[in-house]
Amino acid sequence: QVQLVESGGGLVQAGGSRRLSCAASGIIFRTHAMGWYRQVPGKQRELVAAITNFGITYYTDAVKGRFTISRDNAKNTMYLQMNSLKPEDTAVYYCNADRAYGNILKGPESVIDYWGQGTQVTVSS
Repeated sequence: QVQLVESGGGLVQAGGSRRLSCAASGIIFRTHAMGWYRQVPGKQRELVAAITNFGITYYTDAVKGRFTISRDNAKNTMYLQMNSLKPEDTAVYYCNADRAYGNILKGPESVIDYWGQGTQVTVSS
């Protein structure tokens, strides 16, 4: 049974930092690309960052220079370090996994193999 479990969400003030984690089980982690998406009520999930199994990264423009995606294949865990947080970063953050990096980059959501349950990040102004 595949499980992706996010943690690290919570309430943070604008300008602050937060680190999200995504612990994976039931998959061969090192063979999967991983990603972080986020969703606010009434809107579609949007890609935040992605990382290949070799560590090549992608960031959406809105988070470039502020967020860092990384992975530790020995721990089957992916991270999202979020700095200089803004109120517009408030969302539910989801991690996902797929053997095809392109699926994570381009979606749609339905083609991505595995999703976590999400973790709420709230940035207060």
